[in-house]
Amino acid sequence: MNPVLDLIEAFRRSQVLFTAVHLGVFDLLTTGHTAPAIANRLSADLRATELLLDACVNLGLLTKADGRYRNTPDADRYCRRSSPETLAGYMLYSRDVLWHLWANLPDAVREGSHRWPQTFQLDSGADIFGHFFRTPESLRTFQQGMHGFGLLSSPKVVAAFDLSGFHHLCDLGGGTGHLAAAARAHWPRLSASVFDLPAVIAAYPVPGVDGIAGDFFADPLPPADLYALGRIIHDWSTPKVETLLRKIYAALPPGGALLLAEALLDDDHTGPRHALLQSLNMLTCTEGRERSAPEYRALLESIGFQAVETRRTGAPVDAILARKG
Repeated sequence: MNPVLDLIEAFRRSQVLFTAVHLGVFDLLTTGHTAPAIANRLSADLRATELLLDACVNLGLLTKADGRYRNTPDADRYCRRSSPETLAGYMLYSRDVLWHLWANLPDAVREGSHRWPQTFQLDSGADIFGHFFRTPESLRTFQQGMHGFGLLSSPKVVAAFDLSGFHHLCDLGGGTGHLAAAARAHWPRLSASVFDLPAVIAAYPVPGVDGIAGDFFADPLPPADLYALGRIIHDWSTPKVETLLRKIYAALPPGGALLLAEALLDDDHTGPRHALLQSLNMLTCTEGRERSAPEYRALLESIGFQAVETRRTGAPVDAILARKG
């Protein structure tokens, strides 16, 4: 298809997926059901339900045989809310939050700032991440979304470098503990902890991983010789990032290191596509942006880190390791 025409209708494909997840279609279709049965279960209009289901078939999310619909393997794995590998949380977050922020992308480009005040009538000085923790349900949706992407990325991030020489990893802002758990699984002699806000630590205990409540900007960091930051650096302005990195550098013992999980831009900033779109996403909803490998190297070396290495993982985020001399 002509790329311009494809882009014109791209949002329609996303909304088919988001709507099916929101309505619970994939949770119903672990076994086959007819359109009337599905419409009845969803309390939805039959003709409209058939339109949605047939679109899902065309998009490779459902199969249809003898008038009965079933999940495809990918939909069963990623779109069912009860699946251990679900991405439903991120889909709902995209539908309920990102979709609306991106509608104001023109103003984000004009002004160079996120769109929370404009989109959700938040005070310009409000903590934007407070929106994700305003209710237990919003916390679960956001963390579930991060967890799904973490399961895709964290095993590759922790395997990107030889971490066998470290003793204790502390994942700062580690959420559901997916990176800490992946590190423990790949490097069994490495102990691990997660340092995150009290509500997150209380909601997501991880077997074999210590949960420590705190704010990495405001509170002392737990002792570790390897800190991790997954999808954290890209959230914040450069001054805030530098403040956090200096704090981590000061807390590390000599020979300690920092492991970052972030999407790396190409050196000329023209790719890869997922990192470019994520950088625009950061423009609309945070103070931050994505960076290239040379930019991360310069940033980390300005703090005092040495031997900065980067690795492409093939996952949604890449890996950066920086050592304290």
